[in-house]
Amino acid sequence: MQKHLVVGILNGDDIGHEIVPAAVEVTRAAAARTGLEIDWRPMPIGRKALDELGTTLPAGTLETLSTMDGFILGPIGHQAYPKQPGAINPHPIMRKHFNLFANVRPTRSFPGLGAVHEGIDLVIVRENNEGFQPDRNVVAGSGEFRPTEEVTISVRVITRTGSSRVARAAFEIAQQRRKRLTLVHKNTVFKLGCGMFVEECRKVAEEFPDVTVDEVIVDTMAMRLIRDPQSFDTVVTTNMFGDILTDEAAGLVGGLGMAPGLCIGDGALAMAQATHGSAPDIAGQGIANPFAMIESARMMIEWLGHNRGIAPAVEAARLMKGGIEKALADPATRTRDIRGTGGTNDMTRGIVAAIEAA
Repeated sequence: MQKHLVVGILNGDDIGHEIVPAAVEVTRAAAARTGLEIDWRPMPIGRKALDELGTTLPAGTLETLSTMDGFILGPIGHQAYPKQPGAINPHPIMRKHFNLFANVRPTRSFPGLGAVHEGIDLVIVRENNEGFQPDRNVVAGSGEFRPTEEVTISVRVITRTGSSRVARAAFEIAQQRRKRLTLVHKNTVFKLGCGMFVEECRKVAEEFPDVTVDEVIVDTMAMRLIRDPQSFDTVVTTNMFGDILTDEAAGLVGGLGMAPGLCIGDGALAMAQATHGSAPDIAGQGIANPFAMIESARMMIEWLGHNRGIAPAVEAARLMKGGIEKALADPATRTRDIRGTGGTNDMTRGIVAAIEAA
């Protein structure tokens, strides 16, 4: 049985150079308490790699990552990259290469942070590699093209395999939570695309008779997330719908700084990646909220612990959870975007102190 983890560190861009080290520091503290051995391996990525090596995704990166259990990927500021061949957006390539088809995005309200509602605790499982996103729905070329100056066409790809496997991931999560799952779609309009997604979700549902299933049309879901988010537990949906709904959900609990994410697939590898962008406007100021990145790392350690049967990893994730909750309860160890008076280091040190004192 595996007893240790090999984890990559890819800082990304802008605030990634502040929040990824924070996530690593917190994870190290929890691992030290439980005896979990982690072999940390820093790797270049993004703009820094472009400036130093001529590409944002250096040769051999994917091959090296494939030898690891997981990696922490900081936010990528690809929209600011210069127009040159080596300046590509790495993370869609990673998702496709490692078949990370499920993007698990939890939303939880914490007291005192300015959440729109209290008692929010839901998880949206978003399909990761198909849908409308043109950088991941075809093998070569682009899923978006302009045949004339007047016309632009965007292709949406839905497959039975993609729908079935993300549904299964969502049902497995629902089974571990409150055994309620909501399918979000719009098969009233997209009768074939969303229709296929729903068909496959219903097939998988037959294998989980203990999970209560309901269906909500996506525009109704957008409204209900605002009005009664507490009525949802686990949600599964297609790529674009999930992308939009998870940002909306984050807005209910304090913003994108409170939006962690974990990309998982067939069990070979897990990628911790927060939902938010690289925030160049606040980079280097020490005020970025590290919660989303720290929680993403915690989710990865917990998932790997269960997947690999490593009890110290599961325990380390439990300690991280307790430390995060304690730090969020104190304004001095919260960042200003969530009604705190501290900065990135204050929150990081607060979580580490709580872990060490646990």
